[in-house]
Amino acid sequence: MANSPQAKKRARQNEKRFAVNKARRSRIRTYLRKVEEAIASGDKDAATAALRAAQPELMRGVTKGVFHKNTASRKMSRLSSRVKALG
Repeated sequence: MANSPQAKKRARQNEKRFAVNKARRSRIRTYLRKVEEAIASGDKDAATAALRAAQPELMRGVTKGVFHKNTASRKMSRLSSRVKALG
């Protein structure tokens, strides 16, 4: 348990950051799930639109420190190749 004022403040800050990061991660996963569902339905137009919407969200997660840059790039690459294969 935090005893010093500084440790107590850090604990409060950590809780706030955790909540923000959790919400951001959840939002990104929702965008990715929409792309997955569009791919599963076989609708290339919907999948392309969902991918375009997901890309900036994923990169924003990188900027904010929720995801590593390579992780986001890998996810985008794999999703885009799957959308491209729908043809």
